[in-house]
Amino acid sequence: MALRIYGNRQLQTPPGQLSRPTLGRVREALFNIWQGEIDGCAWLDLCAGSGAMGAEALCRGAAVVVGIEQASPALKVMEANWQKVARPEQRVEILRGHVLKRLPPLAGRQFDRIYFDPPYDSDLYGPVLAAIAHHRLLKADGVIAVEHRRGDAPLLTPMLEAVRTKTYGRTELTFCEWRA
Repeated sequence: MALRIYGNRQLQTPPGQLSRPTLGRVREALFNIWQGEIDGCAWLDLCAGSGAMGAEALCRGAAVVVGIEQASPALKVMEANWQKVARPEQRVEILRGHVLKRLPPLAGRQFDRIYFDPPYDSDLYGPVLAAIAHHRLLKADGVIAVEHRRGDAPLLTPMLEAVRTKTYGRTELTFCEWRA
């Protein structure tokens, strides 16, 4: 299956039911919300699947894009997609493995924008958000967007606060920032 991103660029998705690509209208809405904040940013894509969100960030000028994915077929597709859209001055990094094991080595690095889209029925929401807070992976003025099934609010850590939720059919995005 193919999908289209910014600039009418076509990307591939992993075969079968391995991943659930973020709907085009959700991607478009997110990048409209973050319009003007992607150029030059450091982007972290968790449970990245095909890498469509990271590819979109690259097309919109992100300076650094790091993706974490566990499934080998998805990793191959993500690498091909990112190679297709990345410019020479942009830095991309693909990390293979379980998201909870790949976050601690990122300690000391900070990201302006984090996109987190785990399998909806997984038990990853609370532990991953806690790890992000514990390792201080989000910049002081950064934002995390968490994709989840409508009505299933992600478990937040006391250090992170949900500042808004947007609904797109059966999908919701919850935006989190450091608690003031």
